[in-house]
Amino acid sequence: MKKFILLPILGLLLVYGCGKKEEVKKAQDEKFCIDKELKEKITIETVQKRSVSESINLTGNITYNGDHVVQFNSLVQGIITKTTFSLGDYVKKGQVLAEIKSTELNSMQSESRSLQSQITVAQRQLQSTKSMFEDGIASQKDLLQAQSELDVLKASLGNVRANLAMFSASSDRSVFQIKAPTEGYIVDKNISPGMQVTDETNSLFTISDLKEIWILVNVYTSNLKNISENMAVDVTTPAYPGEIFKGKINMMAKVFDADEHVLKARIVMDNRNLKLKPGMTADITIDKSTGGEALAAVPAKAAIFDNNRDYILIYKNDCTIETREINPVLKNNTWLYFDKGVKEGEMVITKNQLLIHERLKN
Repeated sequence: MKKFILLPILGLLLVYGCGKKEEVKKAQDEKFCIDKELKEKITIETVQKRSVSESINLTGNITYNGDHVVQFNSLVQGIITKTTFSLGDYVKKGQVLAEIKSTELNSMQSESRSLQSQITVAQRQLQSTKSMFEDGIASQKDLLQAQSELDVLKASLGNVRANLAMFSASSDRSVFQIKAPTEGYIVDKNISPGMQVTDETNSLFTISDLKEIWILVNVYTSNLKNISENMAVDVTTPAYPGEIFKGKINMMAKVFDADEHVLKARIVMDNRNLKLKPGMTADITIDKSTGGEALAAVPAKAAIFDNNRDYILIYKNDCTIETREINPVLKNNTWLYFDKGVKEGEMVITKNQLLIHERLKN
């Protein structure tokens, strides 16, 4: 009888055991791991101890580097007949950008032809005087005077030709050519066909290489005691959310701006990738140390706000990521500070962590 009773029970145990193994295997198969594609999209940073700092937030405007800007003013008057560039174009040094019709060109060309004729006559006169001097008819004074007259005419012709070359005169088109004085980007344009150029005309165009830009920062009286030259700053712009540009304050004005009632500080930043454009607004963050003991610090951008709680993702390996609730003892715009709950040396996901957080939840 015992055999008939034990066999069904044994069968049930075997079925249960197999089911349990299948559930474990299924759980292992469904365990979330960061694949290669996702790994390239995230950033992992190590928790380090930092001195507690206070964030100072300022605003500013991006403008050209005044030391790398060329404004072109015409030296001649006339009518613009042609332009070959647009605002924002990249131009090379010597590139023809416009043509200007001017009565000054006609005067210079006429003067040049007149001087050439006078030089021809003066050369003949000098040759004749030399012959008479050799025959004893003319004096040495006559010879020197003839030579001097020829030299003066040649010098005058040289000046006229230099002016024509400086203005890039085109004899066949009877126009002056306006050429780019340097290479760079056209950042301002005040010239168009049909426009009359006079002595009172402002600069026709402005060229800047944009490899470096200035950020003019507004410093109010309340922040003046906390700001000084050579302080490191983080710069962000609405055009590139989440991207931080590193720089430092290079100069602070000595007087307040009369219109805006602020002191202007200047940041010089490398801009070889040309991301920062003159005219953009910028937000500037300066971390000022408050002293005291260094605490474990996590970049503030690593925090995930979910269901009225804050979390960070602790990375251990591609298949082991811990979602940890946090309660920082101090925080500012840049850092979260911990005296417990987060340890120095742990690794935190600081970019695209929300993607992983959602997949871990699901």
